[in-house]
Amino acid sequence: MDEVINQLKTWQLHPVVNHFTIALLTVALLTDLVASIFSSRVWMRYMALTLTLLGAATAALSWVTGGWEADRLDEYLRNLQGPAKAVFSQHAQWGEILMYVFVVLAVWRILVQSTGFFASTRPLYLLAMIVAVIFAYVQGWRGGKLVFEYGVGTQLNASTPFPTPSANATAAASPSSIPTVYVPAAPSPSASASPSASESPSASPSPSATASPTGA
Repeated sequence: MDEVINQLKTWQLHPVVNHFTIALLTVALLTDLVASIFSSRVWMRYMALTLTLLGAATAALSWVTGGWEADRLDEYLRNLQGPAKAVFSQHAQWGEILMYVFVVLAVWRILVQSTGFFASTRPLYLLAMIVAVIFAYVQGWRGGKLVFEYGVGTQLNASTPFPTPSANATAAASPSSIPTVYVPAAPSPSASASPSASESPSASPSPSATASPTGA
């Protein structure tokens, strides 16, 4: 059993269970409100009862998985300071309170459905359920704030932060350490021009045959 629980802890189920908790309790409340309008449709009330029981069960699981996350981040949470510490304390405290609240509301809902005395308290139950669901949404907002604003649970990624736009602009504006200079390729030496005929020394003219002296 311990091995199964340790394996479940590695899956980090807290956010998943939280979404199911809020969804089930919201649909349960809406179904109960619609069933109050269409009182002849008894099946809707049983459907709301079933969803309320499932929502209370997942609320308990939210509290349990939240404790698992707190154990996983124990060292980090001990060093948490400032507003993040306050939000975390409220989130942990209200997680436990809401678990008990929804368990009590689930038992109340069973009594409303099964006994005539508690059936008369149905309007009061619906009012209490509305307030509790609103607090569940506030609790979810606190959890989102811890993750997305204060980075609780994401500190393992702190060593590789994402580049900010300003950093990118600075990097683009600063010149590189080794500027690239265009150096035109040296022209290949052309074949040396052969001296033109005018420049080349003409071959010494062969002496013309001396005119033979005329006989005079």
